[in-house]
Amino acid sequence: MITLAVSVTLLVLGYIVYGRVAERFFGMDPARPTPAFTKGDGIDYIPMKGWRVFMIQFLNIAGLGPIFGAILGAMYGPVVYIWIVLGCIFMGATHDYFGGMLSVRHGGASLPELVGTYLGKPMRMFLRVFTLLLLIFVGVAFVSGPAKLLFTMSGFSLTFWLALIFLYYILATLLPIDKIIGPLYPFFGGALIFMAIGIFLSMIVKWAGGSLTLMEIAPATLINFQPDAATNSIFPFLFIVVSCGAISGFHATQSPLMARCLRSEKQGRQIFYGAMIAEGVVAMIWATAAMNYMGDVHGLTYAFTHPLADNPVIKPDPAWLVNEICRSWLGKAGAIIAVVGVVACPVTSGDTAFRSARLTIADMLSFSQKKVSSRLLIVIPIFVIAFILTFVMKDEFARIWKFVGISNQALAAITCWTIAMYLGIKGKTHLMMSLPALFLTAVCVTYILTAPHSGGGLALPLGISVTAGVVAATAAMILFLSVLRKKKTETNR
Repeated sequence: MITLAVSVTLLVLGYIVYGRVAERFFGMDPARPTPAFTKGDGIDYIPMKGWRVFMIQFLNIAGLGPIFGAILGAMYGPVVYIWIVLGCIFMGATHDYFGGMLSVRHGGASLPELVGTYLGKPMRMFLRVFTLLLLIFVGVAFVSGPAKLLFTMSGFSLTFWLALIFLYYILATLLPIDKIIGPLYPFFGGALIFMAIGIFLSMIVKWAGGSLTLMEIAPATLINFQPDAATNSIFPFLFIVVSCGAISGFHATQSPLMARCLRSEKQGRQIFYGAMIAEGVVAMIWATAAMNYMGDVHGLTYAFTHPLADNPVIKPDPAWLVNEICRSWLGKAGAIIAVVGVVACPVTSGDTAFRSARLTIADMLSFSQKKVSSRLLIVIPIFVIAFILTFVMKDEFARIWKFVGISNQALAAITCWTIAMYLGIKGKTHLMMSLPALFLTAVCVTYILTAPHSGGGLALPLGISVTAGVVAATAAMILFLSVLRKKKTETNR
């Protein structure tokens, strides 16, 4: 319990201390008009109350990421605590804050446009394609996943649930953000937070009563608990598996949605940095629960690698474990909350993924979205593609989804390089973001080279892959410094 308590405390202190450092370093100006007022259109640019914007941002970036990712990360053992705490405070929350505020300063611009402004036109074109693919893949994954769960629980046909979720996504993508997303998200966000708090309190009660022993960080436990540790090393795999609880490039695609709704730049730390810290706390709680529910990490690994004795048809996975823990520790109310979690949470990431795709295309084409007819011209092609991916690819998409993890962190690396360039051009030290960018570049290159073929990699030896990753990251830093020097020279002329 000491490790969990200290970790949560550090995350809260990170928001209070380092979040304020980031805020001051950026130069937050509460008197500066935000895009919600300067570009208000009643559709995407709408000033909203801070707590509501926070809940939307929290669900946009969270979904099931800090739950499922943390559960899979728990299979590495207590070392996952270190990554979640340090990653969230010094990388993820800072990445989200600077990314969101950069969008605010650029009129609510989407990520590809921000990247193009600071890393050049070729990167803008690459990011436009890359981001759109990622957003559509995420959206499609969060159509079929919840639909299959609802089909299993209700008995209604799978086609019915797919059609219903698609209908909701289309409406959420088309209508003003305060009509569907604004009213619904506080309830779903409340369920996600309530579930995490319930699990946290249950662990405290069971630990105090002696019925639950929690693994702690100690020299003996800071090892790789994966049964196939030789081919599933902590570096780089842990840093890909646990993304949403530490740092995730997907967040940078979502923050512009809320950058268009801030009433004041003063809300930025609460909404962008704070939502990521909240996600880190949720990830910490679920990593702890997963690590100890089956007795220890070995019990968790055994459960995930063996069929159930009473029902061999079911293969345990994170969704199964969430349901088991909620039912066991929270009773009937927990079972209901678990359903909300595994169904509603991915839906709240899917709808904003499609909405972000619409806005990305609109920004790319400088296409006003005030008229519904203009929105339909973008929405219809997006959902035609999504429909084809959902119904034609079917089970093959599960294999493609494995590429989303590495795409997430590659996007985070690019976003960090972009923010670092912005800071450098402004005459500020770029290390707050260039060092995370350097690290993530090494992680991504190493993963691509060493991951098994089915995981999206080339399956090269780890030693060679790590060396190549370090060399690639160093080259990226040298290129970054060279471009920064050139841009600063041009600025000073």
